[in-house]
Amino acid sequence: MFKTATAMIVWEKHKEDTIRCLLCPHRCIIRPGEAGICGVRRNSGGELQLVTEGIISGYATDPIEKKPLYHFFPGSSILSVGSYGCNLRCDFCQNYHISQNVTTGGSRKLDPAELVRQADAVTGNIGIAYTYNEPVIWYEYVVKCARIAAGRGLRNVMVTNGFVNREPLNELTEVIDAFNIDLKAFDNDFYRRYTGSSLQPVLEAIRSVAASGRHLEVTTLILPGLNDSADEMKREAEWIAENAGRKVPLHLSRYFPVYRRSTPATPPDTILKLREIAAEYLDYVYTGNMGGDNGGSDTVCPSCHSTVITRSGYATRITGLTDGGKCLRCGWQVIAGEFI
Repeated sequence: MFKTATAMIVWEKHKEDTIRCLLCPHRCIIRPGEAGICGVRRNSGGELQLVTEGIISGYATDPIEKKPLYHFFPGSSILSVGSYGCNLRCDFCQNYHISQNVTTGGSRKLDPAELVRQADAVTGNIGIAYTYNEPVIWYEYVVKCARIAAGRGLRNVMVTNGFVNREPLNELTEVIDAFNIDLKAFDNDFYRRYTGSSLQPVLEAIRSVAASGRHLEVTTLILPGLNDSADEMKREAEWIAENAGRKVPLHLSRYFPVYRRSTPATPPDTILKLREIAAEYLDYVYTGNMGGDNGGSDTVCPSCHSTVITRSGYATRITGLTDGGKCLRCGWQVIAGEFI
């Protein structure tokens, strides 16, 4: 592997006419004319081609809280873009219509310079979020866009499953300012059975991003009977605290039936119970997809327990922080990431 002016080369020649992709831990061996597990990285003429280069499936200006990122420019807006495909096969995928689909006909296409120009033209926009489907498999395009965006003073955000090899992740941490990593469970059997992948690379990604100094938040979608035990949540929260820091926000999201899984929706009481457990190890544990205004999205100072940010849906009010992100009441540094 070596670097170019745009992105690291993440494939190599294999036996005969095949190619080995080095982007994620699947390390797919791809025959001529075929694609890897993600569906978008194809062996074309003996080289690995990203068939979704610049192809856009989703494009919207979103609240940063929708990523979800609660401690990175809270209350701001960010241009969010996604494409097609994913390197996991979750049967509970919330965005399956694009993540499990590589039919791109009719989709708009934007080259990196044009995407950044449009992002820069949106009033009040802080940057670009690579989201909706899995941005890791869009690697080359993301790196190109992120470098141009950074040159314009824009921020780059990635919402990812974290199933990526160390070398390309190191490249991404050079250009991405904030990550939300989806930790789907704290159990390798869950990953193997329900996502077609494995847990350890995701844990390594969380550890690497935390060590890089880039902003990090973690999300876990709670599925009844699959990853909702008290013991598993204790182990997950304890691991995050020890390996990434207790100030890393954890988002516990309520599941609703979708795609190929008909498991009933997660009971709200389950989310609240798991939040209590995680809060023994982490300073900031949020609840999502709960409906109503139950305070689970508010930011509370872990020192004096003052509510410093209130959220209702995606409406955010900063009520108790200095311009530097410190609690007005006790001076605790609540927002460790960047803050408007």
